[in-house]
Amino acid sequence: MVEDSVRERWETFSRSPFLPGTVIILVAALAAGLFAGAYTYAMADPTPHDIPIAVTGTSTSEATHVAFVEGMDRATGASLRLQQYDSYEQAREAVDRQEVFAILQLRPEGPELDVSSASGATVAQLLAQVTPAVSASVGAHLTVRDINPLQPGDPHGLAIFYITLASVVVGFVGATQLTVHAARLGPGQTLAFTAGFAVLGGLAIITVVDWVLGTLRLPLPESWLILSLTMFTCGVVFHMFTSLIGRWAIAPTWVLLVMLGNASSGGAVAWPLLPSLFAAVGQWLPPGAAVNAQHTAIYFGANQHAFPFIVLIVWAAVCSAVFVFRCHRKQAQRG
Repeated sequence: MVEDSVRERWETFSRSPFLPGTVIILVAALAAGLFAGAYTYAMADPTPHDIPIAVTGTSTSEATHVAFVEGMDRATGASLRLQQYDSYEQAREAVDRQEVFAILQLRPEGPELDVSSASGATVAQLLAQVTPAVSASVGAHLTVRDINPLQPGDPHGLAIFYITLASVVVGFVGATQLTVHAARLGPGQTLAFTAGFAVLGGLAIITVVDWVLGTLRLPLPESWLILSLTMFTCGVVFHMFTSLIGRWAIAPTWVLLVMLGNASSGGAVAWPLLPSLFAAVGQWLPPGAAVNAQHTAIYFGANQHAFPFIVLIVWAAVCSAVFVFRCHRKQAQRG
């Protein structure tokens, strides 16, 4: 009798609007905790693991050189991954290719450390902070200079992270609005409208951030392409999840793109300072690929890489294909 009563109450509850409301309460609470935890884990106390640094020149005191490197390892809590180059020009090319974050020049009159804020502001700040004390402790006078400073309107190097975050969030939020308010669109039409708001959204970001505020000078064709491709990719990620699991698609989209993707993108904290897991997966997710492509376009335009574009295009193509296939399959089953 009691079991029958419980079963009846559950059936009544499951058919009522209170069940999805209850699920949303639980999902929202879980998402809040995971979101805060992911960003706190990734960014609250960035700790370096290894920092690639180019070394060029020769030192008159090998003991001082070794003591300085060991002191830097202890002070940063990381391992300086030193890469020897025959000339300063070769080392500078390695910086431009984003293979190293700084150049240590060994000279008879004293070493010189060239940091590159454009390569990673957090890494450059860390090296600049600890270098004076370490050089003093080993009795060496070391000069620090910034060979690739950030743009004046973005002294902390966060603007790229912010514009990428905007394109990611607007991408899947725009897709949710198409799902709700334009549900009668066919799958091809849905993708076309997603591309439409992605193209206009990318231009809107450039208009506000560059032309109106002057915060960040953006190379128009390339930055517009990256922002639009990012927005479209994040939109079709949501469409794919909608075709797979229906109305709860926002949950995996949020986890993939915001909680994990943006936290591991390297936009707010450079990848040598991210936890190992985040540093490993970030470049394979749309937000990380977008940050990499945008960062190179702005500061190292002559050395742009194909990899981040390939990541975005593959995500967009796979998610679009799954979405179209699932939509056609559902239509065939209904027909």
